[in-house]
Amino acid sequence: MLKETYDFQSVEKTAQDYWNTNRCFEVTEDPSREKYYCLSMFPYPSGKLHMGHVRNYSIGDVISRFQRMLGKNVLQPMGWDAFGLPAENAAIKNKVPAASWTYENIAYMKEQLQSLGFAYDWSRELATCTPEYYRWEQWFFTQLVEKGLAYKKMAVVNWDPEEQTVLANEQVVDGRGWRSGALVERREIPQWFIRITAYAGELLNDIDKLDGWPESVKTMQRHWIGRSEGVEFSFEVDNGSKLAVYTTRPDTLMGVTYAAVAAEHPLAKEAAQSNPELAAFLQECKTTDTSEANMETMEKKGLPLGISLIHPLTGDKVPLWVANFVLMGYGTGAVMAVPGHDQRDWEFAEKYNIEKRVVICSKDNQPADIDDAAFVEHGRLCNSNEFDGLGFEEAFDKICSALESRADGQRKINYRLRDWGVSRQRYWGCPIPMIYDKDDQVYPVAADDLPVVLPEDVEFAGVNSPIKSDPAFYETTVPGSSEAGTRETDTFDTFFESSWYYARYCCTDANSMLDDRANYWLPVDQYIGGIEHAVLHLLYARFFHKLMRDVGLVTSDEPFTRLLTQGMVVAETYFTEDERGRKSYVTPAEVDIERDGKGKITGATRKTDGSVVTVGGMQKMSKSIGNGVDPQEMIDRYGADTVRLF
Repeated sequence: MLKETYDFQSVEKTAQDYWNTNRCFEVTEDPSREKYYCLSMFPYPSGKLHMGHVRNYSIGDVISRFQRMLGKNVLQPMGWDAFGLPAENAAIKNKVPAASWTYENIAYMKEQLQSLGFAYDWSRELATCTPEYYRWEQWFFTQLVEKGLAYKKMAVVNWDPEEQTVLANEQVVDGRGWRSGALVERREIPQWFIRITAYAGELLNDIDKLDGWPESVKTMQRHWIGRSEGVEFSFEVDNGSKLAVYTTRPDTLMGVTYAAVAAEHPLAKEAAQSNPELAAFLQECKTTDTSEANMETMEKKGLPLGISLIHPLTGDKVPLWVANFVLMGYGTGAVMAVPGHDQRDWEFAEKYNIEKRVVICSKDNQPADIDDAAFVEHGRLCNSNEFDGLGFEEAFDKICSALESRADGQRKINYRLRDWGVSRQRYWGCPIPMIYDKDDQVYPVAADDLPVVLPEDVEFAGVNSPIKSDPAFYETTVPGSSEAGTRETDTFDTFFESSWYYARYCCTDANSMLDDRANYWLPVDQYIGGIEHAVLHLLYARFFHKLMRDVGLVTSDEPFTRLLTQGMVVAETYFTEDERGRKSYVTPAEVDIERDGKGKITGATRKTDGSVVTVGGMQKMSKSIGNGVDPQEMIDRYGADTVRLF
């Protein structure tokens, strides 16, 4: 007889007990069966799942079930992206070790995933914060150092003075750190890099092979890599030195009326030593938000350096400026400026009354009109001496040839992509396995001495990394000698861990980074995750896969055959702000909401004291902004199947 109510608790417990007892979803390699590897991006163990996780993982589970019903050998694993600043900040706030906070969250979230009935092979579970996992990326990094694909250099970075760490451009919002709200500074500090630019061409070309990826994601990756053809050449400086620049528009060379360098350029620093106004401007540039969005819209500022360059083809003097839109980390840290045919250069010249020169004709073969804006289209050259009348391609070739013979010119294919800076100055991350001698010579830690274990029971004094002041961690000996040495105290960017986890799932018990089982399962047949990872995570994972291929760990060229970006689950946000503009988010459960006649939210107050909170609008569910809906309440009320179906 059909029951009047659906007893989901009994049904789900019976099914899940059976699955667990019979280990229904554990799989092994079987060359006689067609394999299918379905993977959803692993979560950060923030404390609780939210409905955004449920959406992602329900999709993966449905696909896995379907492929299993077709008779395929289906792998669907799960693990934890467990390093990073949120755990460290929580540890500081709550006065508990980051490790115990993380492991407690993993245990709770694992229970949530199991209560949802997802068909995971839990025998392959991994957490990136365990030495069993990160020892292999330490080993891999030493291999990259030996091959010249990892290196250390001084680099200009975004520095958060409050969190005492480097921020990616994407983590700088309106000139402030995305978490701390502190004004970000540009600093030059030593950083470890991986030479992703050595793979830029292959990363770009292989996008054409990703037929199972959304076009929007492929377009974003092409833009991020940013291939361009041009020429690098040198201006002679009137002090006898040379200044190298790169341009994709050599056809506009005769329209150069000034050049500009970054605030960190040696020529700018030297000129500032005897010029207080210039020194103050260079200091101002240190707090400039260098995110791409801000660089496009910010006010262009600069000062002349009192230095002249010699135009390589005409011999004319060209004034040199320092400008806030030139970045030391891009190209040579210097640009030639053609205000007649580049809008950014036009705006700067307009502001500072610098000459604008027309050297390209418009479609009617008349000199272009640049009174109101730069003319940026290709056309025939004019006012360009012996190059007059040439079209773009012919002018490109002949002017490049002239620069090759007269100005150290070299035709180059350049990429917008920069080498990947992997150093982070905070504690809760994988230690970078390098040792310094007394002369700062650097040595990789020997394979037999790995892993370099991150101490887990530590005490914080503010946000400074405790391992930087812990002799028990950093005091060691130089490899191959008894000489005293010092360990590197920076840790890896957490993208490092998430760039290869998908491969480790194939052989989590291997006594090496990977073994032959990886080539049975890889590439992943279906990868599922948020569109917010379209560039950095997916690009780094593609890069890592090619690195692993080139040291013989995998045989495939790409990690993910098909990609599904599942969209966002959103919810209303509420926050207060302090005097520095730092947001403190309030959960929906903590506020009383006011609505207008149409149901639109018009205001909100705290339930505890009636104080006004700001309504932030709909945003992606996230623990960090307090708007996640915990699925456990829904599971308890309606059952896992109902929540998954919803």
